Amino acid sequence: MNRRKMQMTICHTKDTTFAQDLVSEGLTLVNFWATWCGPCRMFGPILEAFDQEYSAEVRTLKVNVDENADTAARFGIMSIPTTILFKDGEPIATINGVVRIEELKRFIADHRK
Repeated sequence: MNRRKMQMTICHTKDTTFAQDLVSEGLTLVNFWATWCGPCRMFGPILEAFDQEYSAEVRTLKVNVDENADTAARFGIMSIPTTILFKDGEPIATINGVVRIEELKRFIADHRK
């Protein structure tokens, strides 16, 4: 595996950079959140642990819905945290709420093909 790719961190994307930050090939996990959201704060460390283990396979983005309302509206985000899995730049599956890391791994495995 590419060592540099393994050291990627979660990308905090904005309305103006979302299209460039979203990987056009492969899998990208996009988490919609807000600083005031308790469940979002609970999910943050889970997402970070997932990213540390899977950054070589899955790019992880975070979108603050308060600061990036256009991107949140574009994907119909009605509650947070909401996490959308993209494959080759297209949304393919969604998880709402906080999930354990095992569930997040299974979610990715189920949609990897």
